[in-house]
Amino acid sequence: MHKKTAPSTRSITISSSTKRGRDSEEANGKNRQILNLFSFRKLWAFTGPGFLMSIAYLDPGNIESDLQSGAIAGFKLLWVLLVATIIGLLLQRLAARLGVVTGMHLAEVCNRHYPTVPRIILWLMVELAIIGSDMQEVIGCAIAFNLLSVGRIPLWAGVLITIFDTFVFLFLDKYGLRKLEAFFGFLITIMALSFGYEYVRVAPDQVEVLKGMFVPYCSGCGAAQLEQAVGIVGAVIMPHNIYLHSALVKSRDINRGNKKEVKEANKYYFIESSIALFISFLINVFVVAVFAEAFYGKTNMEVVSTFTSCNESGSPHSDLFPANNQTLEVDIYKGGVVLGCFFGPAALYIWAVGILAAGQSSTMTGTYSGQFVMEGFLNLRWSRFARVLLTRSIAILPTLLVAVFEDVQHLTGMNDFLNVLQSMQLPFALIPILTFTSLTSLMNDFANGLMWKISGGLLILGVCAINIYFVVVYVFALNNTILYVFSAILSFAYLSFILYLMWHCLIALGVSCLDFRGSVRYPPAVLVDEQPELDS
Repeated sequence: MHKKTAPSTRSITISSSTKRGRDSEEANGKNRQILNLFSFRKLWAFTGPGFLMSIAYLDPGNIESDLQSGAIAGFKLLWVLLVATIIGLLLQRLAARLGVVTGMHLAEVCNRHYPTVPRIILWLMVELAIIGSDMQEVIGCAIAFNLLSVGRIPLWAGVLITIFDTFVFLFLDKYGLRKLEAFFGFLITIMALSFGYEYVRVAPDQVEVLKGMFVPYCSGCGAAQLEQAVGIVGAVIMPHNIYLHSALVKSRDINRGNKKEVKEANKYYFIESSIALFISFLINVFVVAVFAEAFYGKTNMEVVSTFTSCNESGSPHSDLFPANNQTLEVDIYKGGVVLGCFFGPAALYIWAVGILAAGQSSTMTGTYSGQFVMEGFLNLRWSRFARVLLTRSIAILPTLLVAVFEDVQHLTGMNDFLNVLQSMQLPFALIPILTFTSLTSLMNDFANGLMWKISGGLLILGVCAINIYFVVVYVFALNNTILYVFSAILSFAYLSFILYLMWHCLIALGVSCLDFRGSVRYPPAVLVDEQPELDS
């Protein structure tokens, strides 16, 4: 019989060490795979465009909408702000993907695909949105200067100051894009600290804040609260911001012929945009919660009685509020005044600093938007100085006239009109971005899938319907027959153009039966590696 020989100790040792080595390699491979899924270094490389884009969610028009929401509806509309911000994030995702995948921003794509007349009309509509945003920045800065100087700098002088500060910011652009991005990060930090201080000082009920944010219900709400909810959506989602973001993402060097690189860029831009809009959402929540806690349900008489002690320190603002029991109405000017009288002078000055940061930070976003839109739609290249001189002059003239001949109530009241103007321009950004990101011939493998097409279409229809309602309510509040007739004529032309854009959009979404004569043709994608004229 043959005896079985046991394996040697040496062979067992070699076998076990080989197995351990194999296990170690597999573990290292898994760790590398996990690390490849996310890299903070790569996220930092792509950080910047999303934060520049998020500034539009914090302009003076948004701040005024926030404080009015808190004063009119308390915490009940915080969930609307949350939903509007999420919708904004999804739309910004589409804008970023268009720029990353094609190497062209939205205005350039519109130039290639729309006929001449619709393209010119679209350009004019977007320019109106940019000028409206610029006017809100001018109003916010003028009011901030007035509050910080305790009325020593009149509103008209504050308006004129904004002419010069814009050109000062343009000099920062000469030092490179990364430094400019860092500076605007600093301004966002100032807003977070300023409005965060107000939040801590007023100390709103945290349970009510969370309830208002996550319970989509508004008990006891009427027409005023509904209008305010619609106003939040109109103020948060800015049309020119879609054009801006699609251009800013081109500032990073991406090999668009490499699908893996494009996919990675899309991922990191989405993460960065999510972080940026989360921060802007928190700042907006600070403002809503402060005015909800301190001034919801307050009457003018309660404020007037507070001014009795406030006037002892020489407050010049007691004539802002009539001595009656009507519900308190606030704006960014009155808001700072009542904060100062209820919670001390520091609250007023810190509020004004926050408003000033909001106004100044939106300066360059409007400048860049205007530059990209003009270059894209018209193939017309202007220097930024010439571009700013044009838009700022158009924005300042009506604002200056109101500041000189009217009072601060009329100046802040312009923000309501400007929010309506922004709302009217929304379809001219939302419909094109859904159209072109759904085209396989343009986006290749990164075109919207069926779920995105359906949800995006419903989303855009909902946003447009909400904002059209907002415009209708505003027009009927004017109570003037001539204005009704004029508005009806404009509305017919406006809706006709929207239907034209929707016709193109539906064909892009796959409803080819609407292309009756085969006249709508979309050329194939041309990968462009040019970057916008931003120093990196």
